Amino acid sequence: MSIKQALISVSDKTGIIELAQNLAQYGITIISTGGTAKLLNEAGIAVLEVSDYTGFPEMLNGRVKTLHPKIHAGILARGDLTDHQAALDDASILNIELVIVNLYPFKEAIAKQNCSLDDAIENIDIGGPTMVRAAAKNYQKVAVVTHPQDYSLLCEELKANNGAISLATRFQFAQKAFTHTASYDSAISNYLTSFDTNYHRKDFPDSLNLNFNIAQHLRYGENPHQKAAFYRDETATPGSLANYEQLQGKELSYNNIADTDAAWECVKTFDNPACVIVKHANPCGIAIAETTLRAYQLAFATDPTSAFGGIIAFNRTVNSETAEAVLKQFVEVVIAPEITQEAQQLLLQKNNIRVLVLPLQHEYHLYDLKRIGGGLLVQTPDIQNITVSDFEIVTKIKPTPQQLKDLLFAWRVAKFVKSNAIVFCSNGQTLGIGAGQMSRVDSARIASIKAQQAGLALSGAVVASDAFFPFRDGLDVVVQAGATAIIQPGGSIRDNEVIAAADAHGVSMVFTGVRHFRH
Repeated sequence: MSIKQALISVSDKTGIIELAQNLAQYGITIISTGGTAKLLNEAGIAVLEVSDYTGFPEMLNGRVKTLHPKIHAGILARGDLTDHQAALDDASILNIELVIVNLYPFKEAIAKQNCSLDDAIENIDIGGPTMVRAAAKNYQKVAVVTHPQDYSLLCEELKANNGAISLATRFQFAQKAFTHTASYDSAISNYLTSFDTNYHRKDFPDSLNLNFNIAQHLRYGENPHQKAAFYRDETATPGSLANYEQLQGKELSYNNIADTDAAWECVKTFDNPACVIVKHANPCGIAIAETTLRAYQLAFATDPTSAFGGIIAFNRTVNSETAEAVLKQFVEVVIAPEITQEAQQLLLQKNNIRVLVLPLQHEYHLYDLKRIGGGLLVQTPDIQNITVSDFEIVTKIKPTPQQLKDLLFAWRVAKFVKSNAIVFCSNGQTLGIGAGQMSRVDSARIASIKAQQAGLALSGAVVASDAFFPFRDGLDVVVQAGATAIIQPGGSIRDNEVIAAADAHGVSMVFTGVRHFRH
């Protein structure tokens, strides 16, 4: 079905002149509104202004312009019903076969720090979503385009079909259109319900609408009998894993993506060159050093056995020296902000290794989500990093300057280890990690056993515990293993008992007042 009339009304005018010029080549009449019509006229493109077509001027400062029967009847009339066409003819209404509309920039407006509620309300589009939904509903006759990136597809369709658009493409455009308006309305609902009746912002909206677009169909889920897909949050920040670029390797699996996210979120929290190796969602080795190569070597030394088939994340550019070292082990994924060309060429020697690059940014999503049966747990992300000035030294012996550095490092590591978490560290390197145990004292024993298996001495090490020691037994275990300084949140009813045990052992201990449970 050829296009005779097209309606264009866009806030984002990217590429619209070129598109309109293309439409004019097929003799398509362009109907347009205020600002868009003016822009096209200035570009020498013939335009029928909406107010001239409807015989009704724009009013209320542009709030009412396309809300008119001549517009909506022309979009909604079904092409297969003769009485619809007769009604249009009787009212001198043109069929509109193409609608090109994008909406007021509501999301962009509320993203501004100084956006007021009134500003947000003014950026809620009314006529635009109405036209988009009408056109998408009537996709059998009408094509609707809401994204500038689809202009090229539209032009290709017109060229291939001599001024017409195939039904398959119209249906594809309709799918995108309804997704677009759903996302738009969700953003409005999330924003407005985040105010109380006195117009004060709340921590969480009354209605939380989420929008995810499919990014990848996966071979299977956590296990081969489970089907799986990867969806991208349309509000994902550029540095979020969802925006990775894959340079080489096999397709990412469900577990690859989950583990890579754990590694990436951990490595980007460090200021120095850092390497994080993750296996089954837990770090098995983390280190900071002067170079990525040295950081990798130290992280790998923590637990070479668990590092087999792991995920390796760097927060600095990976060079050829580091790539050569990585190639000596079996690795599933390497991720970094950048990979040099020389390093890329080396990594191609094992072309199954998945190599990802992603901008290193420290922005975080507003909410952390966890699905449960019949509901959703929502919290703000755990992004708190403490400094030495936040420490409360609770023992008679004070930490040395080097111990303070190591305690800070150990505390950052513990935040990314599944609870109950116990982490031995020294000189910017993890020595033993105990994770995910039901008993904190068991995590302490496992951490020391891991260090022994790796041949790493714990004498003089520091220890981080993600939550308080409920009894002194956990502290006894880490001290007996060699720890001389401990960092923990404090807050137990037996804190005095644990402090007394530390003093009896002659070790230092600091409280943070903050815990880092991770489930």
